[in-house]
Amino acid sequence: MSTTALLGPAEIRELAARAGIRPTKQLGQNFVLDGGTVRKIVRQADIEPGDQVVEVGPGLGSLTLGLLEAGADVTAVEIDTVLAGLLPETVARHVPGLTATTQDGVVVLSDAAGRARLTLVTSDALDVTELPGVQPVAFVANLPYNVSVPVLLTFLERFDSIERGLVMVQAEVADRLAAPPGSRTYGVPSAKAAWYVAARRTSTIGRSVFWPVPNVDSALVRFDRREPPATTATRVETFAVVDAAFAQRRKMLRSALATLAGSPAAAVEALEAAGVDPEARGERVDIAGFAKIAERLFSGSGRVGA
Repeated sequence: MSTTALLGPAEIRELAARAGIRPTKQLGQNFVLDGGTVRKIVRQADIEPGDQVVEVGPGLGSLTLGLLEAGADVTAVEIDTVLAGLLPETVARHVPGLTATTQDGVVVLSDAAGRARLTLVTSDALDVTELPGVQPVAFVANLPYNVSVPVLLTFLERFDSIERGLVMVQAEVADRLAAPPGSRTYGVPSAKAAWYVAARRTSTIGRSVFWPVPNVDSALVRFDRREPPATTATRVETFAVVDAAFAQRRKMLRSALATLAGSPAAAVEALEAAGVDPEARGERVDIAGFAKIAERLFSGSGRVGA
């Protein structure tokens, strides 16, 4: 693919000033200044020409332009109406030959052949239940720190067309998403992400590539879709067990699951039937183990959730 001029520090600051944008901690806005970091994200996500990619929080468009440069068609979801209003103009200036149309509040930039290169949805990502046009095969985003885990899990749940992806998140969150059972950082995000994907941390990203400079380091997490555990338990039931197991860290499962099971004795019975030591802690159990526990806890009642 031909090289696209990505956003540099001067243009990013000029765009922000022209739009009256002051990055806010409330929305977790930290804009990427470095084109090399953008291309690293796209490269590690294995984006190929023609891939349909969903990006949450495009901001001023740094990563959006990198994805377009790789030949992807991008559906961008942006909550900030000012940033959403600015993005089509920025993309059109950097990717010549695109024509903008708007339907039902969705802005689409198409090339001369009618191919939708950018589809812009102005919405809170957590409220998005469907996406227009071709469904995404990849999820690539510089996720706001304050909502990164809920956004990722929500999109993996709602869009099973997503086969792979790469997210830039706070380094601590990256560790949690990719943590295996038994590790110090294994917890609710690790277990729930493992229902959908295999995740691994790939790179650490320094603070200096952002504006404004955050007070924490960031990291990249690559994930690839896999089948959920073979189980008769639903996802909702399994996640209820995960939540209970980690509600009080370092608590034995027989105690942690007592309320969910109805009594400590019922929790012990379910755990033993699932082949899990009642004195184990949630930190030692993988997602398949949580699913087995859920099977036993909910087998005598109506199924819960999907």
